[in-house]
Amino acid sequence: MPTSTIAVLHGDQTGEELLLEALRLLDSSVLGFKVETRDFDLSLEERRRSRNQVVLDAAEALRGLGYGIKAATITPEGSGDVGSPNAILRKQIDGRIIVRTGRRIPGVRPLAGVHSPISVIRMAVDDAYGAREWREGHDLDEWAFRTEKISRRTCRIVADFAFRHAERIEAKVFGGPKFTVSPVYEGMFKEELDAAAARHPAVRYEPQLIDATYALLLATTGEALVIPALNRDGDTLSDLVMQMFGTIAGAESTLLAFDDAGAVAVAMTEAPHGTAPALQGKNVANPMAMIMAVASLLGYMKGDAAHRASRAIYEAALETVSDGIRTADLGGQAPTTDFTAEVVRRVKTKVDVWSALADIER
Repeated sequence: MPTSTIAVLHGDQTGEELLLEALRLLDSSVLGFKVETRDFDLSLEERRRSRNQVVLDAAEALRGLGYGIKAATITPEGSGDVGSPNAILRKQIDGRIIVRTGRRIPGVRPLAGVHSPISVIRMAVDDAYGAREWREGHDLDEWAFRTEKISRRTCRIVADFAFRHAERIEAKVFGGPKFTVSPVYEGMFKEELDAAAARHPAVRYEPQLIDATYALLLATTGEALVIPALNRDGDTLSDLVMQMFGTIAGAESTLLAFDDAGAVAVAMTEAPHGTAPALQGKNVANPMAMIMAVASLLGYMKGDAAHRASRAIYEAALETVSDGIRTADLGGQAPTTDFTAEVVRRVKTKVDVWSALADIER
């Protein structure tokens, strides 16, 4: 396959350490093909020094290359500081969707009856985030206001992707907005979900109000689900879904931008956790989510070799845990570097064996 280039967005504290571990899987001796990188230092120090120019440069690279992976970064408090790099990146690349998938980790007991993957397809723009807010009045007669917005274009992108994703992983599209209370605002999203369901009749569709979605998730029968959600709903749903599987270690986060035809134009993956300063330098943090981020990114890249490598990394990471090689958060004693090394070893073996069986695939 031709050489692909990805943007690597470095970060802070343990987030940066885990990114460096995960990047070991992109070595050509592991994958069987070459992946080149363009590196950008998104550490808090460099963002402050460059006044966020490095974030803008990284966004430009993402638009041009189409692929990127990002470490966890610090978002400082205070309106006069550099703010959130994720918010800047989303705006600059026109990211419309955040995909977060919770999945069962061998040996980790999930809550309720979940055992199949649950993907939250979250609207990445507008809604409660970036809304204009203000207050009027005084004392107990003071009122707080907020003006939110969503577009039909974004609603359609989220709805269509949810059904395509469900078709790919053989899942049911489940849930939805509170359109009964908000028939104009949230009703627009419901209209697009219903229209997408009509365009994808082979995909099972079970619309629910958002409050019922939360309740029914705790009584799930364990089938694979795809949950499309507004920005605010998707943010909270993602946290719940990942914890339902007992850990966020096996869940990556993917930001997607789309072209005018609805195809993915940019995919940027990362771990959903933060920078974990208390674990920095101790070689005990779990690199699994960042490893899954590498696997997810390869799955969006072109070519059978990239897709096979993606599958190999997912399998190798889960098999490593299943065989008892675990970091402390999962009840094991393996250092960060040893866990990654074992995943690398297994991926190399899988890629080598699968290449030897290429004639059988055909």
